[in-house]
Amino acid sequence: MRTPRRSPALRAPEAIRAAYRDAREQAIARFRAHPDPDALTRALTAATDRALRALWRMHACASQASLVAVGGFGRREQFPHSDVDLMVLTEGRLEAAQARGIEAFIGACWDCGLPIGHSVRSVDDCVAEALADVTVQTSLLELRWLAGSRQRCSEALDRLGTILDPRAFFSAKLVEMRQRHAKYDDTPYSLEPNTKESPGGLRDLQVLVWIARAARLGTRWRELAAQGLITDREAAQLRRNERRLKRIRATLHIVADRHEDRLVFDLQAQVAHSLGIGGDDARRASEELMQHYYWAAKAVVQLNTIVLQNLRTALFPQHDARGEPIDALFRNVHGLLDANDPRCFERQPSSILQAFRTMQAHPELSGIATPTLRALWNARTRIDSAFRRDPANRALFLQILQAPRGITHELRRMNQWSILGHYLPPFRRIVGRMQHDLFHVYTVDQHILMVVRNLRRFTMPEHAHEYPLCSELMAGFARPWLLYVAALFHDIAKGRGGDHSTLGRIDARRFCRDHGLADEDRELVEFLVLHHLTLSSVAQKQDPGDPAVVARFAALVGTEERLVALYLLTVADIRGTSPKVWNAWKGKLLEDLFFAARHALQGHAPSTRTRVEAVRRDAAHLLSLYGLAQPSYARFWQQLDVPYFLRHEAQDVAWHVRALHAHVDTRVPIVRSRLSPIGEGFELVVYLPDQPDLFARICGYFDSRRLSVLEARIQTTRHGYALDTFVLVAPGGVAHSGEALRKVQEELARRLAERAELAEPVEGRSSRRSRHFPIEPSLELQADERGQRYLLSIVANDRTGLLYRIARVLARHRINVQTARITTLGERVEDVFLIDGETLERPRESRQFQTELLQALRA
Repeated sequence: MRTPRRSPALRAPEAIRAAYRDAREQAIARFRAHPDPDALTRALTAATDRALRALWRMHACASQASLVAVGGFGRREQFPHSDVDLMVLTEGRLEAAQARGIEAFIGACWDCGLPIGHSVRSVDDCVAEALADVTVQTSLLELRWLAGSRQRCSEALDRLGTILDPRAFFSAKLVEMRQRHAKYDDTPYSLEPNTKESPGGLRDLQVLVWIARAARLGTRWRELAAQGLITDREAAQLRRNERRLKRIRATLHIVADRHEDRLVFDLQAQVAHSLGIGGDDARRASEELMQHYYWAAKAVVQLNTIVLQNLRTALFPQHDARGEPIDALFRNVHGLLDANDPRCFERQPSSILQAFRTMQAHPELSGIATPTLRALWNARTRIDSAFRRDPANRALFLQILQAPRGITHELRRMNQWSILGHYLPPFRRIVGRMQHDLFHVYTVDQHILMVVRNLRRFTMPEHAHEYPLCSELMAGFARPWLLYVAALFHDIAKGRGGDHSTLGRIDARRFCRDHGLADEDRELVEFLVLHHLTLSSVAQKQDPGDPAVVARFAALVGTEERLVALYLLTVADIRGTSPKVWNAWKGKLLEDLFFAARHALQGHAPSTRTRVEAVRRDAAHLLSLYGLAQPSYARFWQQLDVPYFLRHEAQDVAWHVRALHAHVDTRVPIVRSRLSPIGEGFELVVYLPDQPDLFARICGYFDSRRLSVLEARIQTTRHGYALDTFVLVAPGGVAHSGEALRKVQEELARRLAERAELAEPVEGRSSRRSRHFPIEPSLELQADERGQRYLLSIVANDRTGLLYRIARVLARHRINVQTARITTLGERVEDVFLIDGETLERPRESRQFQTELLQALRA
């Protein structure tokens, strides 16, 4: 039988698709062999142009419309998986036949594998939208004819030229850029930066070209140099770093095989290997790649600052360039700090630090003038050992830290222009250093400066609502600048090997002695650096309600001043790791330990009897406010022993009594809930005759509902009832309505009444970050001081169903849970359980239990 011939109309799209695919694959293959990003983007643009023109001729040639490229495609920067941005320019309303032709063209584009984004507009529509939206203006700036009516394309460009106001465009793009930078935390040093949108990314360079194009000052770096906006050297730097960023972005697209602009952890090593960076070790390759990226991003931020400033001067010329004198070294030129003689930094190096101190002292200054920035950058190497030994320079640096304003801004500016690292050599070693863990999202230097920023916020009235206690404590702290010194050094020794707290303490001691700090101040700074993790560790892994824990911690701290300082640094530190690490529950734990330790340091020795009496008294008072007299709940109250009152606050006791006093001898499970008093998540209390596997059964229900446990307090009353309290959060932190809480109560009570077999755990999924930074699970089992109970500490990657897996192993070995403290640091879990059971007293069975538990953590 003869094969029927396909019509030319069917063959043509297949030929176009095949030609486009082949050209694209060849361009990528050439890039893999010789990673020239410009050659790649030009080749991809040309292949796309050919395909689009061929399809236009097939489907829309009868139309009087014009097919134009916009966006990155318009400027001939087509990356492997970028969208193909198109616009169809029409004279007016399309006739039916024309509309059908354009629709057929659009469908054919998708059939050929072209990832188009398209719009159909008349020239009048474009002009109207451009007048209302700077984004449309930007898109039309890069408009490029592809097919159809050239006249229509020229008309659009001409009319855009008549409405474009370069000054307004500059101001709008500046606002847009600041908003984008804020979205990415105003730092190029994120551990997973967006190569296009983050500060220091390709978008920052595009903004410069857009503004220059709008002002008719040029479209290429050499043209800006010819206009005197940048030097030839800066033009070469811009070109070099632009190519580096494009090379990384193109490789990202190829490695990910999708439109991916983020240098995410699980792609960093692959991108590095594709670019020939690093060896076989994935971690080292990732670090080297990111070092290359940070160098480029830092240079882009510096050059972006210089070029924007020069563009502003060109667009908003000021006739009086002499400015107002500030002192013998500097003047104010239109709100910018300018050196009277830029050579002063070479002749008198101490003026380098004086420039930043002057910025602090003059709030009317919005930045540093371009000639002065260039001179500072070139003079940075004058900061040598002799410079650092000079008492005048040491005094200047302390003045910067002690200034009433501008500390964070100037430290960041000093870091951006490589001044801070030259003055503090240990700091230079951690600039751009990645942190291979599951909770930091910034490089070490950016995390440190973020901690300084957080401490500074505690001093500012406009931020008092964020952390009222911290603002109150900071207001009463005599020398807050000592906290900034401690913040600068708390992580400065990361990456050296060994304990970074101990090594950082040595660096801090040397700094304090070199800068003439009093012994008392030096000792405080050393203490803070050495123990900057202690308060959070005790609060999250031990019980702040235990008088013995409080007494030990208070003895370690020693003074109330140290306690206040450590609390402030701890909150600032945790908040500076990642927005996801802090939550209200962690804040409550830190506060509880702080207040308990302060009470002890004020002379009130922690004692079990005192605490139990206080909780009972305060709870009874709260119950009286609800109209409950003591006789009405006396029988329930009698079932609560001393450990119960030690583990619970008065508000919790009052809630339990109100919810449960009428059910003292119930035979059916009672489950009650409330929104958490600290404003995050909700609390659940479970009350029923105790039964085997109860903790596992409850955790199994939480697992099935994807509820995360922050804390569990497991209590057995004197008459053998379980009284268990859980603090829970829903997936993504979504708040629970009253109806949802009632549903949880009913479902859990029903499940506990049924006493069904323990279900298999929900298949747990590790996050992308956890897969890139896997933690070898570990556990530690230690008897408490009395040898009656055991402290089980677990460290592992977080994932769905982990707590239930742990609970099943505990239940299988008949091990009882007394308390559980669940701590999640990003993707890292650090759980502490107080447990007992006969298995733990028998060495062989205890080893088997630990083996099975490790297997569950790895599963």
